[in-house]
Amino acid sequence: MSPTIHDGLDRLFADLPPVLSVPEVATTLGMTKAGVYRWLADGTIPGYRIAKSWFIVRDELKQTLRDGANPWPAHKEGRTADEM
Repeated sequence: MSPTIHDGLDRLFADLPPVLSVPEVATTLGMTKAGVYRWLADGTIPGYRIAKSWFIVRDELKQTLRDGANPWPAHKEGRTADEM
């Protein structure tokens, strides 16, 4: 059964498996793997580390992005996204 598509995030994640690797997240979001690891380490995006591997639950990541819980790193430095 195909997932119901409601918005752009649903389209972005529609063909991805339920559990994602760091390279899959990096490719999907147009980021570097280092950037994804940084977001995982500082809790910007949810993930689970087992031994040396990180796993990201697709629907948890999608909900985090939808909720806007992924603040721009510039905000932590006191700058806005427009100033980057």
